[in-house]
Amino acid sequence: MATTTFLFTHSLSYARALFKGVPFMQPAGQVKRPTPTPTQTSTKSKLPTTMATTAIPCVTLNTGHEMPVLGFGTGSSRVPADLPDTIVHAVRLGYRHLDTAAMYGTEPAVGAAVAEAVRSGAGGISSREDLFVTSKLGIPNARPGRVVPALRESLARLGLDYLDLFLVHWPVAADNPADKATLAEFDMEGVWRGMEECRRLGLARSVGVSNFSAAKMERLLALAAVPPAVNQVELNVGWRQEKVREVCARHGVVVSAYSPLGAYGASWGSDAVMHSGVMHHVAAAKAKTVAQVALRWVYEQGVCFVARSFNKERLKQNMDIFVDWELSDEDKAMIATIPQKRACQGDYFVSPDGPYKSLEELWDGEM
Repeated sequence: MATTTFLFTHSLSYARALFKGVPFMQPAGQVKRPTPTPTQTSTKSKLPTTMATTAIPCVTLNTGHEMPVLGFGTGSSRVPADLPDTIVHAVRLGYRHLDTAAMYGTEPAVGAAVAEAVRSGAGGISSREDLFVTSKLGIPNARPGRVVPALRESLARLGLDYLDLFLVHWPVAADNPADKATLAEFDMEGVWRGMEECRRLGLARSVGVSNFSAAKMERLLALAAVPPAVNQVELNVGWRQEKVREVCARHGVVVSAYSPLGAYGASWGSDAVMHSGVMHHVAAAKAKTVAQVALRWVYEQGVCFVARSFNKERLKQNMDIFVDWELSDEDKAMIATIPQKRACQGDYFVSPDGPYKSLEELWDGEM
């Protein structure tokens, strides 16, 4: 595969081309603009179903399947009881990518939301095929022989026949992630063979990884018969992940960002994004929110992202980043001055008696 890059150009001509539907990523990751559908009311639902007027772009994975650039994230220590209703509302707004994980405990809620969205025709969808569902392999099952059964269990909790994307959540194995005494060596090749089997069986249309450093990506790509389609990593203006992006771009792997706002409010999160004076300055000048500027910056790096919000107004604001505006060269130069620091350290996977004896070992020095 020819060496290319996911990074955007920074000219006005780029923005005009993008919004006319011209691809801006390499062939293994071309973004396409879905055609907006007219406003319509579904008679299937008791609630009015408004079709989205803002289309979320899609990126074509190396499997040929399309993944919406913006995903609805469900990982939270404070999951609301009405999560299924919030997800259905997001689908009405135009969200099509739903991100969950075995470790989040939200697969049943996502599954219920998918069933209701299809039943009611939320946002104009007519079948499960209209949605893109991602889940992740839990750390207790990150072992050879456990991968396929774990995916079948996730599908049972979701009430689905297949996933659009199945990710190895962490390059970590432990029977009990809360107990460092159970940390075990991560068998990358053995686990990946199980992921490849998931795809061969049709249980997952695409497979990938999460929290893999650039060095681990290189090792995985060297042994994989089926290359990963996605690497989902912490990425935001305060942690740009340039090494990971370079490796993934070179191999046609799409980078997806979690915590694009710095996971502000999470126990391990950071206020470096939402409280940044630079970000507040740029947001005020653009008449946008700090979150919108942060998400737009990620998007303009050629990176997909999963944004978690259970607030209906913010869900709409997240979609508005795709509506005819861009960051200027001056904006980007200011944002480039923001200090870099990883928020999600993963220190709970480090132990003097475990396979990773330091954070440097866990992240291969990419700190």
